[in-house]
Amino acid sequence: MKPDTMSVKWKIFFYILIFAIAMIVLLWLFQIVFLDDFYQAIKKSEIQKTAQTISQNIDNENVETLIDQIGDRFDMRVEIADMEGNTIYSTDTMLELPQSELAVVARKTQENGGSKMEIFRMEKLENPEYNEQMFNGNNVPPRDMNGFETLIYSQIVTPEDGTSILLVLTSRITPVDATVDTLRVQLVYITIILLGCALFLAFVISKWISRPIVKINKGAKKLARAEYDVCFDDGGYREIAELADTLNYASRELSKVEKLRRELLANISHDLRTPLTMIIGYSEVMRDIPGENTPENIQIIIDEAKRLTTLVNDAMDISKLQAGTQELNMERFNLTESISNIVVRYVKLVEQDGYSISFVCDRGVYVLGDEVKIGQVLCNLLSNAINYSEKDKRIFVRQETRDGQVTVSVEDHGEGIAEDQLEYIWDRYYKVDKTHKRASVGTGLGLSIVKGVLELHHAEYGVESEVGKGSTFWFRLPEAEDRQ
Repeated sequence: MKPDTMSVKWKIFFYILIFAIAMIVLLWLFQIVFLDDFYQAIKKSEIQKTAQTISQNIDNENVETLIDQIGDRFDMRVEIADMEGNTIYSTDTMLELPQSELAVVARKTQENGGSKMEIFRMEKLENPEYNEQMFNGNNVPPRDMNGFETLIYSQIVTPEDGTSILLVLTSRITPVDATVDTLRVQLVYITIILLGCALFLAFVISKWISRPIVKINKGAKKLARAEYDVCFDDGGYREIAELADTLNYASRELSKVEKLRRELLANISHDLRTPLTMIIGYSEVMRDIPGENTPENIQIIIDEAKRLTTLVNDAMDISKLQAGTQELNMERFNLTESISNIVVRYVKLVEQDGYSISFVCDRGVYVLGDEVKIGQVLCNLLSNAINYSEKDKRIFVRQETRDGQVTVSVEDHGEGIAEDQLEYIWDRYYKVDKTHKRASVGTGLGLSIVKGVLELHHAEYGVESEVGKGSTFWFRLPEAEDRQ
């Protein structure tokens, strides 16, 4: 592990904390920094919608009532004047514009395309009469004139009679400084509370999420140390439960492989020890006892040496198939002739032990494949049949051709294989009979080699067996055309 790598717990903690801080910053921006801009945007939208409503109802006989209702509801002055600035109707005298100012507004509105919106400070008005009218009698001006702003929206409306009139809506923009100060105090307390809650939640959530991951990691380290009895807890959330199930499955499978590996080493050690012991024993007898240097004893030494060579070769073949380095010499050959020659050799090898091997075929066929490897497959299947045909020593090799496919089967009448073990007999290291016994022919590693060679040929293969009645191993290859 890299020394600067941060644990998932603290990563989640900091991510949640950063998210909370970002939310607080956004809250400050929208409530403090941009509050005035939002307020003005809302006022502008409100006054435009109001002007549109009035202009749509300008020919209504109850338009004056509508204008009064709008003025009271939205706290704005609504004024209708002609294009010379003469007032036709207005809601009240508050913020009333004089005729000269209305004429200027009408001219600017017409120049601006028929509508105009303007925000200005009251102290900028140069007309003293307007200032008097703005705050006459009951209206008191703000103490700070610099903070007093007015929003004026003007629009030229054309009623049905075709005479253009000026619609002016005036609304005071209340300073939001006091509101901002209030919000600022509130946000300080909110920020402190939110940061405290964010720290607490970030710590709790990060610990809750990381706890099952930490447990899984500890269990995985035990598994790496070959402690296959480790059990991964599937608590937490769905992904952790799925990961725990996967690791539990991997632990069980690795435990099986480890057990089978030990069995293989024990079996191979036994098979290696037996021929080596016999070779050494007979060699010492021939050396120490006069007259024991006979052809029979020498032949025993030769046979055991061949058995030892065969065992080593089979182990090497399994390793090559497992590593994927086994190469095939693909060629067209006479499968029937190859099977016949192998059967003849086996008959001569085991006939003295009472075994009977029969070869039945419908006709001679050719296939495309590696003749040596296919012969090795058949030899291993025959050796397997011989090893497990102790009572009824009859073995049948059949070749059948149908729909361009050649099926070769090896049938024995031995003890058979239980149905729940059929799927495992092809696995490396698997042994149906756990009691190790020395095979009369072969090494006991043949079925793994058979599986690997047939899969290299992309051939179908399988087994049919019944306990007490025997087994039939088969494989299928496509027929090649006879060129003769």
